[in-house]
Amino acid sequence: MMTLNARRKAEGIAFLIAFTACIPLANLMIGHFGTFCVPDGPCLIPVAPGIMAPSGVLMVGLALVLRDLMQRRLGKIWALLAIAAGALISAAIAPPALVMASTISFILSELADFAVYTPLQRKRLVLAVFLSSFAGLVVDSLVFLWLAFDNFSFLGGQIIGKIWMVLLALPLIALLRRRDERIGLQPV
Repeated sequence: MMTLNARRKAEGIAFLIAFTACIPLANLMIGHFGTFCVPDGPCLIPVAPGIMAPSGVLMVGLALVLRDLMQRRLGKIWALLAIAAGALISAAIAPPALVMASTISFILSELADFAVYTPLQRKRLVLAVFLSSFAGLVVDSLVFLWLAFDNFSFLGGQIIGKIWMVLLALPLIALLRRRDERIGLQPV
């Protein structure tokens, strides 16, 4: 039988691995997967009727949620280290034209998520994940589009695509919180 501390660490490492995997997956998707790929631009997916977004937005939305869960299991220091590592990964794998936009938007969005999530998560986990992810995805969308393209034409689609992933994750967050309470697993 795994102790609560061992379970917390194992789950935290799983969330950390998944968070880290979202970064290259977002870059892969944006350049190769979508219902339509713009020549010398991103591959797009529909996120609402008549609204398209770069396909990588799905992984960005998921990364914001996973970072929150990883922080809940491993703590603030691990979260900040994961943000730094994620920025390095983003800089290393982003297309050359997008390195600065990808890296800066990643850092700022994850720090916005961290700043909102940290004070709320102990008492209102689901609300903390929603509000922090929303703050992070808006910052990510604005900064990335501004730095990469100096154009906000995909802003609505970026926000909608990312929020879909957050909304899909919220029932799982609620189940995780209830399970944690039932077994006595406290956040770090």
